[in-house]
Amino acid sequence: MTIIKTDKFPQLAYRKSGQGPALVLIHGFPENGGLWGRVVPLLENDFTVIVPDLPGTGNSTLGTAGASMEDMADGIKMLLENVGLSRAVIAGHSMGGYVALAFADRYPDMLAGLALVHSTASADNDDKKETRRKSIALITKGGKEPFIKQMIPNLFAPTFREAHPSVIEEQVKRGMELEADSMVAFYEAMMNRPDRTDLLEKATFPVQFIIGKEDALVPAEVALAQSRMASRNFVSLYSNTGHMSMIEQPSSLARDLSDFVQYCYNN
Repeated sequence: MTIIKTDKFPQLAYRKSGQGPALVLIHGFPENGGLWGRVVPLLENDFTVIVPDLPGTGNSTLGTAGASMEDMADGIKMLLENVGLSRAVIAGHSMGGYVALAFADRYPDMLAGLALVHSTASADNDDKKETRRKSIALITKGGKEPFIKQMIPNLFAPTFREAHPSVIEEQVKRGMELEADSMVAFYEAMMNRPDRTDLLEKATFPVQFIIGKEDALVPAEVALAQSRMASRNFVSLYSNTGHMSMIEQPSSLARDLSDFVQYCYNN
């Protein structure tokens, strides 16, 4: 674990392992970098794998910079500079995909490729914003535990959820580690993020979509439609998989990420 301290980020933590072409794995909500624990060992023999804890999660503090997607993208840039890298493939899961898109918007010259893992370039619609506002109200009234216990199981495909209750329980426990203030900050940031579908249409870099057929948060048909916006797109559609392929299908995800990263650096 390496920790950077800057004026903008009092404490920004990341893990670096392996060697070779650089791949950054950005976790989603309500997680930290440990989300990728089943995938990193399958990738680090071939790549330099960098796994941050986003500000306000794990060993990283939220600080005064806030939790906008742009602020967190700045944090990813700082990590790359600290490692001595000028370019990397960025893979983001769910909210991490929003951060990766903001990074692509701000620092396109540092991007070798963009992988959206169960994520979308669209902004929240009015219904989604209203759902987030209700969740914020629940969390701020001390309802973090019921919120997490309701949310986490719905991230997984029903067959996986039924077959692996201990895994779901583990994820609920990990979600509870996230401070309520961070949860609220992230939901506000997600509500305020811009639509970045035009970035996909204009992308000069390869774009990968990892899609779960049973993803209740990012429907497969929505992700498939967006994948066609990018001129160089790579699509993996997983059966019996929800929103969490790094847990539900880690071997398949590692293989597809590996193929994508190799393409990005060789073409």
